[in-house]
Amino acid sequence: MNICVFLSAADLDDRYTRPAREFAELMGKGGHALVWGGSDVGLMKVVADGVQETGGRLVGVSVGFLSATARAGADEMVVARDLAERKRLLLEKADAVVVMVGGTGTLDEATEILELKKHGHTDKPVVLLNTAGFYDGLKEQFRRMEDEGFLPRPLTELVFFAEEPVGALAYLEESHGVR
Repeated sequence: MNICVFLSAADLDDRYTRPAREFAELMGKGGHALVWGGSDVGLMKVVADGVQETGGRLVGVSVGFLSATARAGADEMVVARDLAERKRLLLEKADAVVVMVGGTGTLDEATEILELKKHGHTDKPVVLLNTAGFYDGLKEQFRRMEDEGFLPRPLTELVFFAEEPVGALAYLEESHGVR
C-alpha cells in the first residue's frame, strides 16, 4: 500500500518523534511505501528514515522552493511547481492518508483530503494520528461540526482517530484488505 503521510518538517520533541518513528517502522516492515513531502529534515526525515531502514519504499513529492531539502536517497522524487500541485500529486500517488503532528501546512493538507471525502471525490481511508493528544482540540471541533449539521456524512466515514501508531496502521490495512 502507498501511504501518504502529512506531517511537519520541524525538529520536534521525542513525544512526537518516537511515535512517528514507530509508525514508519511498522510501515516498512509491512512492505508499504511512504508517500510524503520529500523533505529530509525534521519529522519528515524521521519517518523517511524509519520506512527506508525497515525495507519500505520512499516516494517523495517536493516543491520548487523546498527542493534544497529534498531527500537524495528516495526511490522516487517529483518536484511540483507549487503547493497545490504537490497536494494533488501526493494524493494521486496514495492509497491511504495518515495525518501526523504538524502546523498550518499539515492542517491544510488534512482538510483538503477530508473535503474531497465529504463530497465523495475519494474513498481513501484517512487516519488522524493523535500523538500525545495533539489533535484533541481538532477532534472536538470536528465533532461539533458533525453535531451541528456542518458535515453531510458521519465523521466516522471521513476520518479515523488513532491514539497509537499500531492502531493507525491496523485501520489502514483493514480498510485496504491487507492482512
